[in-house]
Amino acid sequence: MSEEKERYINPLTDFGFKKLFGTEPNKDLLIDFLNQILPDRKIKDLSYSSGEKQGLTALDRKAIFDLYCIGDKGERFIVEMQKAKQNYFKDRSVFYASFPIQEQAKKKYWDYKLDPVYSVGILDFSFDDHKHEKELLHVVELKNQRCEVFYDKLKFVYIELSKFNKKEEELETQFDKWLYVFTHLSQLQDRPQKLQERIFTKLFEAAEIAGFTPEEREAYEESLKYYRDIKNVVDTSREEGLMEGMEKGMEKGMEKGIEKRNIEIARELKKNGVSMEIIIQSTGLSREEIEVL
Repeated sequence: MSEEKERYINPLTDFGFKKLFGTEPNKDLLIDFLNQILPDRKIKDLSYSSGEKQGLTALDRKAIFDLYCIGDKGERFIVEMQKAKQNYFKDRSVFYASFPIQEQAKKKYWDYKLDPVYSVGILDFSFDDHKHEKELLHVVELKNQRCEVFYDKLKFVYIELSKFNKKEEELETQFDKWLYVFTHLSQLQDRPQKLQERIFTKLFEAAEIAGFTPEEREAYEESLKYYRDIKNVVDTSREEGLMEGMEKGMEKGMEKGIEKRNIEIARELKKNGVSMEIIIQSTGLSREEIEVL
């Protein structure tokens, strides 16, 4: 077990996320969550498909999703937990979304009608271009030049968990409660009063580490270690970046102060008839800079 003696699993770990949302017995947890973020499409049932998808040819790259599901009306859902910023993350989302589109192709007599595809990203970070906005749920669609929806069967949904800061007493909607689960579950020792619905009863039962088999505990500990290693790398990089920024700011301030002082010295030396060569050596200023003083 981990040092903190956690009672409940961390849903942001690979093992925790798939344990709670990626197994047939717990699929109603995923259904309820998806129905909160996709209010235009009420899902009644899901079937899990392989998380690994191959391209149409041997030369195409393969894609590996955290979860890949097909809804009762044929909708395709890619659901991923992203723990750290990644270069070209949006590009990757678009690339991954192309696989469930391609797999719908029929070899004969196909009229090109497609079932909807939803790419859902649960992010343990904030996008740089949205980090100053309070909004944490982003729904992206294809639109035309008048901002009218051009195609409503492809949607990208991103949730920035780092922006969620509500306390238990502030939880109002089912969506709030799910975000609270993602951000606080591993820190809890008892089920909060605000999370007494049947769906959360099932979640807390599935998340209790005491009920794991020895193999599950070992797998979870490995996954938890990997998650903490990533967090440590990200936090260290952020701290080093802040420190570097402070150091650069201090250096820049010092440089400006020194430059200003050298100009004053050069002006005084020039006034007293000191030779140009000595002024240059004393202040580091160029001949042109000294001549205009």
